[in-house]
Amino acid sequence: MNIISEIFSYTFIINAFLAGSLIAVCSALLGVPLVLKRYSMIGDGLSHVAFGSMAIAMALNASPLAISIPITVLSAFLLLRVSSNTNIKGDSLVALISTSAMALGILITSMTSGLNTDVTAFLFGSILSIGKTDVIISLVLAIFVVGFFVIFYNSIFSVTFDETFSNATGIKSSLYNSLIAVLTALTVVIGMRLMGAMMISSLIIFPALSAMRIFKSYKSVTLCATIVSIICFFLGIVLSFIISSPAGATIVVINLIIFMIFALIEKIRCIF
Repeated sequence: MNIISEIFSYTFIINAFLAGSLIAVCSALLGVPLVLKRYSMIGDGLSHVAFGSMAIAMALNASPLAISIPITVLSAFLLLRVSSNTNIKGDSLVALISTSAMALGILITSMTSGLNTDVTAFLFGSILSIGKTDVIISLVLAIFVVGFFVIFYNSIFSVTFDETFSNATGIKSSLYNSLIAVLTALTVVIGMRLMGAMMISSLIIFPALSAMRIFKSYKSVTLCATIVSIICFFLGIVLSFIISSPAGATIVVINLIIFMIFALIEKIRCIF
């Protein structure tokens, strides 16, 4: 208890925990439909796009969020539209866009300021860079994401499992897919400062996959994924402070351990 009290006596830790917990909730909620629809790699692709756009913003001395948000949201739309209207498969398209955006970002960075502290923070994450503004932005995003899932839960459930049936019943599946993609893009951009471009997609994938090892109903998986995401983030922040390790990487390792534990429980349940 003394260690935890000491950790949370620092303002930057409190800001990081508040912002991170809100991002963790958003990531978990969005992760469940993305994983079930086999769009889980979209988070990884968008994080690379976000990094590339932030590198461009820094080269132009512009606001990173002002540049990266519209570019990443536009990329999310393109991923959905192009993958559904061309012969290029979704995973191939994600790889194409993500690697190109990352390469462009690194190239522009090397030609201008180089890999300075700000760029490295976006690439690998930094809890020291989180301020009150980030907490407020994360709170606004969380309100939109949670509100979206609460109000349109039945429609999201229907679109996730059967788009043909959804369209037949008057639910516009393309609209809901687009909204989920946009919210994912915003979550990636806002959370990247804390987790880093290399790690942010893990917050989307791991909690959902872990929850699916134990629970089978959509609602149970969603609730479990949200709880797991918050717990893993809390443990990751605390452990990273104690052992002086990168917060993003530590949170991912905690998520991996939880996934392995849940997978073991699933195996034991199958045996007995």
